[in-house]
Amino acid sequence: MPSPYLAILRSPRIAAVLFLGFSSGLPLALTGGTLQAWLTVSGANIMTIAWFSWIGIPYLLKFLWSPVMDRYVPPFLGRRRGWMLLTQVALILGIVGMAVSSPKENLWMLGCLALWVAFASASQDVVIDAYRADLLPAAERGMGAAVGVLGYRLAMLASGGLALILADQIGWRQTFFAMAALMSVGLITSFAAPEPEVRGTPPRSLREAVVEPLKDMMLRPGALQLLALIALYKFGDALAGTLTTAFLIRGVGFSLTDVGAINKGLGLASLLLGGLAGGLLLVRMSLMRALLLFGALQAISNLSFAVLAWAGKSYPLLVFAVGFENLASGMGTAAFVAFAMALCNHSFSATQYALLSAIASLGRILFGPVTGGLVETMGWANFFVLTFVAALPGLWLVWHMRERIDAVDETRPPSS
Repeated sequence: MPSPYLAILRSPRIAAVLFLGFSSGLPLALTGGTLQAWLTVSGANIMTIAWFSWIGIPYLLKFLWSPVMDRYVPPFLGRRRGWMLLTQVALILGIVGMAVSSPKENLWMLGCLALWVAFASASQDVVIDAYRADLLPAAERGMGAAVGVLGYRLAMLASGGLALILADQIGWRQTFFAMAALMSVGLITSFAAPEPEVRGTPPRSLREAVVEPLKDMMLRPGALQLLALIALYKFGDALAGTLTTAFLIRGVGFSLTDVGAINKGLGLASLLLGGLAGGLLLVRMSLMRALLLFGALQAISNLSFAVLAWAGKSYPLLVFAVGFENLASGMGTAAFVAFAMALCNHSFSATQYALLSAIASLGRILFGPVTGGLVETMGWANFFVLTFVAALPGLWLVWHMRERIDAVDETRPPSS
């Protein structure tokens, strides 16, 4: 009898999710950690760097325009793939614009272009998330989440770790031109990806595209608690990641190449291992147990950065902290994405997934400027201890909501 793991891994749907994950992850690092490193080495102060985290606000607000992507169908490639193509063209133009800018000569222009890239990236995420939720049957959601993380993190290695190393060698302008060229992966996939078997019926009006997804979500049993769980599950993890690059460069004293090779390179390998392990475990493990176990590991892993802050510059501790944190984060992300996909109605998957992912981004975006003040007040070590504490309410909600989580988990194994 063929292994269920092999059957899933050979699916063309899984291949499409992998490459679209790459297209999704590439621009995020360019307006996040890579931009943060560019600002840091250009001499920007820590408060300016922290305020630049608000460039990610489109990721929080993307649910506001996601109904347009549910309601209207482009005249080419269908409702999902057509919007993918449009957002990817916008991304290429924005990244090229960042390439010809400079934080020293025109900081505000760079900020505006980065905001445009973030808007186009958030819009691309809306349609890719909807496509994935529509495309994957229940049995493939766990592995689909894992390979999506795989593609996403491969892209973040390119636009994060590799970009930092390239910037050290050839400069920021040529680096950003190279990143724009890599967006061709998304363009090719938009043309070649399969259409979902279950497409859902597009809303008949824009009003229906706005009202019905919210109504459908809010009328479910325990809706407010489910939304609170979405907001809090990765809150501590997101809070810790807001200033990680600045911490490693300025707080501990590692070089750009150290950060690129270890934090981004080893971090990617660990996160991919965690995502694939989480996806494989989700084939057999209940969603509730996965959320609880992986979330606990996520919370504990934040303390490894506190240990690094207390100890000072130490390559062995850097390797341990980066490896542990990314392994746990990959597992937690696989479980979280599978849970979010299970909550979506195919007719409104763009709007509903955009709303869920926006709620999940609260920690990373709204609290970004606050983290700079916290670090200046508390110090790096106490800040990372605080992020551990911030993860605990989400774990409590997973346990409290265990029956509701089981109710939406169509793939949980029968009780033994």
